[in-house]
This record gives sequence, structure tokens and C-alpha cells, in this order.
Amino acid sequence: MRTAQDFIREIPVLKSSDQITKARQILRDDRFREVYVVDAKKKLLGYIDITDGLRVTATKSNVTIEGFVREAPVAGPQDSIEQVARTMRQFHTDSVAVVDEKSHVVGGVLLADIFPVIISRNELHGPVSRQMSGNVVFAGPMDELQKVYTMIMESGFAAFPVVEKKRLVGVISRRDLISSRRVRSSIAQHARTTIGDAMTMQVVTVAPDDPISAAAELIVKHDVSLLPVVDGEHLVGVVNRHDVLAALT
Repeated sequence: MRTAQDFIREIPVLKSSDQITKARQILRDDRFREVYVVDAKKKLLGYIDITDGLRVTATKSNVTIEGFVREAPVAGPQDSIEQVARTMRQFHTDSVAVVDEKSHVVGGVLLADIFPVIISRNELHGPVSRQMSGNVVFAGPMDELQKVYTMIMESGFAAFPVVEKKRLVGVISRRDLISSRRVRSSIAQHARTTIGDAMTMQVVTVAPDDPISAAAELIVKHDVSLLPVVDGEHLVGVVNRHDVLAALT
């Protein structure tokens, strides 16, 4: 049985007195959507996620992490990866902190790392339509970036399909917003930059009748967090890693 220890990796940690801009620098890395916060002895205090990194839009800021820290998902080194995945689903995170018996952080496990192994050794049943989220929050290409920023703040979702006349035309993600200095400046200055200027146009999709196992394979192959579900060119839902895990037997 493979355990958290087999997938543990060094993860960046911060102190609650560190500035939010330091966290944002880490969160620009595609591997990390959460950053864990520790005290001087590396005892786990909590975590912040990429949404928190968006709350302060200024390039330079004296705002510290302290006010954003929340309860963290944790695992022990000997926990099975299925247990780890269940913890991630409970907290709706893409990682867990691995701690020793004294709650000291010894590393972390990323959902992207264990996801291929879990789906390869467990059966996935049913079509995409059974697991997808059908009540989709989406944006339009002519909407201003400030709108998607507000949507992220209110929903906590990682990404949104971009739809024009019921047709999928792209995807806009938290990563798109946090990684670009131009985009962050537009948000901070309430500039009239549109989502179409920042969205990803080359989008991997699935159909509602496709098997959920096919969606899982596409998520692994393209290393994406969200797949739009389309019927023809029309968006009918979305599916992510957590949705796939719900199909495990």
C-alpha cells in the first residue's frame, strides 16, 4: 500500500508575520495552490490559498499573512493515499501538509501527484454527466477582469469557463490573474481590461456521455484542474479532480 511518505515533497512554508506579497510569489508556481504557515519551530499553524493571494492586489504591500490563515488539511507519513485524497476532498484543497507526532511540518503531498496513481488502481464508473457540476458559474469575454476577480472572491473556485452566446470560447483561472503583473495592475486600478485579454483560448474539453475515466485521463495528460463539459460547442458543465475522485469505487 502506497502512503503519504511515498509522495512527500518539500513544500514552501511561511510565518504568519511574512507579507502577503511573499506568499503570492510562491503561489505563482503552478505546483502550489496552498501555502502552509508555521511557527518558529515549524509547527503547523494553518494555510492560505491562492485566493488569499489575490485579496491584496498591490505589487508592494505591508499586509501580513496572519489575518488570512485558516485550518489546514493534514496527514501522517503512513496514511494511505486514499486517506490523503479524502482529506483533500473534505477541505477542498489540492494538497495536504504532512506532519510528525508533534505537528511539525515535514513536507506535503499534492493532489496532482497522487491523482494518476489513485485513478490507475481504482475503477471509475459512469459517464461524465453523473459527476460533473451542471450549475456552472461562467464569465463572458467582454466582461471586465474586476468581475472575475469578484467571482473568485465570492466562490473560491479555481477557474471559470468563458462563454459567448452559449458557446465555450476559453477559460480564465486564478493562475491567469495572479501570474501577470499587467492583469494584477488592471484589477488594482479598476482598468477596463477584459477577460478575453487574459483568458486561455486553447481549452481541453469532454462530452457529457464520455466515461469519467476518459476525463480523468485528460486531466492527467494535460495537467489541468478543470475540464469544461460541452455538448457540441455549448457548455453544459465542468468536471475537476475532486469530481473524478467521487466516482471511485
